[in-house]
Amino acid sequence: MSIQFVVHEEVDGVGVVVVEGLKAGMECAGWIMQEDKTVTFKVLDDIPIGHKVALKDFAVGDTVIKYNTDIGKVVKPIRKGEHLHVHNVKTKRW
Repeated sequence: MSIQFVVHEEVDGVGVVVVEGLKAGMECAGWIMQEDKTVTFKVLDDIPIGHKVALKDFAVGDTVIKYNTDIGKVVKPIRKGEHLHVHNVKTKRW
């Protein structure tokens, strides 16, 4: 099985895309490194390499966890499989 995204550990809510050409509608596989397991689901957006994909649904105000670290709050609802980036997540620092 080919891996399209990686996740540090199971508590993370996002994965990082590690391939070019991830297109909406594709069934994708991700590797959860710490637990050494794979997950699969359909992505809902085109997502560039290095960007994040949501592993679950998020509501406005939710905290996003990546590498078991708080990376920001959701400012627009995000569905599992959507592109998670600056248009729907903002830092809590400012």
